Amino acid sequence: MTQDYLIHLLNVGLQSVQEYLALHVLLCLIPAFFLAGAIASLFSKESVLKYFGAETPKYISYSVAAISGCLLAVCSCTVLPLFAGIYKRGAGVGPATTFLFSAPAINILAIVYTAKILGYDIGAARAVGAILLSVVIGLIMHTIYEKKNGEHNGIKTFNAEEHSHTVQLFLLLLAILVIPEIIKSWKALALVEISLIAATVYLSFKWYTKEERVSWMQETWFLVKMIFPLLLVGVFFAGIIVELLPSEVVVKLVGGDNVLSYFIASLSAALMYFSTLTEVPIINALTYLGMGRGPALSMLLAGPALSLPSMIVISRIMGVKKGLSYIVLVVIMAMISGIAFDYYVL
Repeated sequence: MTQDYLIHLLNVGLQSVQEYLALHVLLCLIPAFFLAGAIASLFSKESVLKYFGAETPKYISYSVAAISGCLLAVCSCTVLPLFAGIYKRGAGVGPATTFLFSAPAINILAIVYTAKILGYDIGAARAVGAILLSVVIGLIMHTIYEKKNGEHNGIKTFNAEEHSHTVQLFLLLLAILVIPEIIKSWKALALVEISLIAATVYLSFKWYTKEERVSWMQETWFLVKMIFPLLLVGVFFAGIIVELLPSEVVVKLVGGDNVLSYFIASLSAALMYFSTLTEVPIINALTYLGMGRGPALSMLLAGPALSLPSMIVISRIMGVKKGLSYIVLVVIMAMISGIAFDYYVL
């Protein structure tokens, strides 16, 4: 590579980071980190284990985890602080990874947008496939690791029972995170968000002691330090990978109906970074260039659930062995879903 081309790749990586910061930090990551910090510090361990604990009946824990994405419009990176908070509070590895897959994969906005742009058959297949895959992946992770899964190193829990106002605070923080996906007018969005933030700050001082608020901020800052730098590094290299791997090459590799095409589609989507909804127009463009609909579904399932930045952070949160297991399961299950779609639906 020439020096000029290396400088070009460096600029591409930096531009990816700049775009990521502009699009995600203020309205996505900051609310997600505060929400995760609140989960980690203010929710009692018992309240999390009630739904996601290893002892919870599977039909409850996996059902709640699998449909959780319907409430959130998050990408594979924005969900990470939420996953970290839940996992740290003692959630079973099975329900936690079910949530990790489902949250970015089945949000309502993405499913509706997919159906409108790529067709209702792929939209429905994406919705059903994401729910089923999240449960299957979670159950496999549970089978492999749950018996070896000891107690997580939790933080201080202020009360044995859930704080009486924690649910209300959670809903406020969740609204701050979700509202930008609903309101598109900047003036209306600013009015609503500022009001919600002001209400959250006021009620936090009213409902919680100084010690509880300090713990919340400490947990939030801990998650920022652990996750955010790795996200930036991953986004930088993901931008370079996209530059080095032109769409024409991807289309050539995933235009057929052989197993390799589905695998390449799933793996390449897992390595790319798709912010919420951006995967749909990108994959739509690739289908116009000749990509098959089965490989397209594989990309739709693997892309939102994984990215190079999220792979790094997931391995940091769960450990390399569990992280790699989750990544391999997502790629393989997305590939199988694409094959099933082509052979049993079309």
